Amino acid sequence: MSELDAAEACVVVGATGAMGSVIVERLVGRGHRVVAVARSQEQLDKLATTSSLIVPCRTDIADDAAVEDIRAALDAPVRMAIFAAGLPVKGSVDTITPSALATAANVKVAGPVRLLHAVRDHFVPGSRFVAIAGSLGIEPGPLDAGPGTANAALLNLMRQISALYGPKGITTHTVAPGPVDTPRLRAIIETESQQTGQAVEEIWARYRAKTTLGRLPTLDEIAWVVEMLLAPEADVLHGAVLTADGGVRHGLL
Repeated sequence: MSELDAAEACVVVGATGAMGSVIVERLVGRGHRVVAVARSQEQLDKLATTSSLIVPCRTDIADDAAVEDIRAALDAPVRMAIFAAGLPVKGSVDTITPSALATAANVKVAGPVRLLHAVRDHFVPGSRFVAIAGSLGIEPGPLDAGPGTANAALLNLMRQISALYGPKGITTHTVAPGPVDTPRLRAIIETESQQTGQAVEEIWARYRAKTTLGRLPTLDEIAWVVEMLLAPEADVLHGAVLTADGGVRHGLL
């Protein structure tokens, strides 16, 4: 790592979540200083004990105040800014509370805009702006009103940002995993098994059958995709949607 690399920082929103924490781990493992953004000070403090390179930043990305909170934690060029916040909204259009769609958009669409506003003055040529979206924004199911709609909007938003910032030498990248083997998914499957009487392995088999890989991607694999974007050659992926889903998406385009 060069002296310039050491002087730069990465920003991870959703840093204490299952995916965000693994991304943070990989970045600090490469020697990058990481501004870790999350709502829980307790969880941030726990994360910070794992590395002296982690700078905790407690704020709520669903609130406009997050812009100034994140900006205040920055004192160096931003090498990469990653939006990895989760979405606490679920249900079909028949069951979802209509206002929950606004909540989804506030987190998954307005949230990245807040992150962008916080870091844009610290961008330098070669900086990366990354959002974790999801394949539901491309191929939603009947029960995915919130994540399907919000992720579709995020894909559109990231395309807009790519057109605005690409000419400035800042590249944008959208990572769209499908279902990922996480503690949260395991808990959902356990609950479904208890409620329906269907065996846990049968439910897992249903999830695996949606992929052509034969298994679900892991958190470490998704974090590797994000880490890979630090390479100078990743310029060529500017504006692209990286469907890191193990073959869930079946469309040709």
